[in-house]
Amino acid sequence: MSIFRQLHTKSLNTQSTRKVLASRFFAAAAQNFTADEPFPDEPTSAYYDEQVNKAGRNGDLETVGYLLNKRYRDGCFNTVNTFKFLTDNESSLALIDPLIQTLSRLDKGYTRKQAFDLLIARLCKLERTDEALRVIDTMAKEGFGVNAACFQPVLNTLTRKKKMEEAWRVLDLMRHAGVSPDVTAYNYLLKVFCFEGNLTQAVAVVKKIEAEGLVADGRTFDALILGASKAGKLAGAMVLVRRMMDGGLHVQYSTIANVINGMLRLGYFDQAVRFVMAFKGRDRKLDEESLGMLASKLINLNKKDEAMVLLNEMSKMRLIMGTKLFEFYKSNA
Repeated sequence: MSIFRQLHTKSLNTQSTRKVLASRFFAAAAQNFTADEPFPDEPTSAYYDEQVNKAGRNGDLETVGYLLNKRYRDGCFNTVNTFKFLTDNESSLALIDPLIQTLSRLDKGYTRKQAFDLLIARLCKLERTDEALRVIDTMAKEGFGVNAACFQPVLNTLTRKKKMEEAWRVLDLMRHAGVSPDVTAYNYLLKVFCFEGNLTQAVAVVKKIEAEGLVADGRTFDALILGASKAGKLAGAMVLVRRMMDGGLHVQYSTIANVINGMLRLGYFDQAVRFVMAFKGRDRKLDEESLGMLASKLINLNKKDEAMVLLNEMSKMRLIMGTKLFEFYKSNA
């Protein structure tokens, strides 16, 4: 894995020199730029993406830079398709370093920052995390607004591939770049450990979050509830759900589903019914999903009496039932 080289201190004339060079660089590109059709009076982001990718595939990075500056001035922001000309082959990857230089010459502020962020995201989609870290390295050295969000695509890619040691090292790189890891960064690691039911490592991540004075968010709780449910620690999972609700955090259907599935795996049918009934009445959509889903599962498990308890409650609350659920309810009411 790449590591950041020592951050350099820029000279006082660096930005003014870059501005002059960039002006000349993109002025020449503007004179040479030709589109297949006349430039539209009201260009769109899709139009600019098409032109950027055409120039990128031709290796014309001067035009890429010109278009990236112009599109922002025209109110056409970059999209996830902006750097699709980069692919996972040798000739395309050879463009990365020259492209970094091109982006360094863009108009400062949002234009340059967003372009760098989307380049990082594109490289991570290609699973080129080393190259993405090289981009971040440039941003850190040159003062281009590197922040915690820059590292998120890298952490997402590494943790999806379960490269946990490398993900931990990325947190160290964040600190080296002067960026404090936020709770989102830790959540990427936490989710993997919880999905695997590795509560020891999950607890270690939580202790890191607390030690750094960060506040757990909804995704932190979602991961912990998943881990506790997978490990059969259902009482702990229910306590966490209660803490989420009492803390005003949004509880997703998937969070409730993790607890329900853990209970059903252990044959705790009555407890599952009491669980969803205890948390009803706060979010109508969540009630429809959780009560309806559990009723369907209980019917499939031939636990019709328990299912009818839920369906009767749904009827009282005037919650929407699916077609099959409603037919079952009518025939058993």
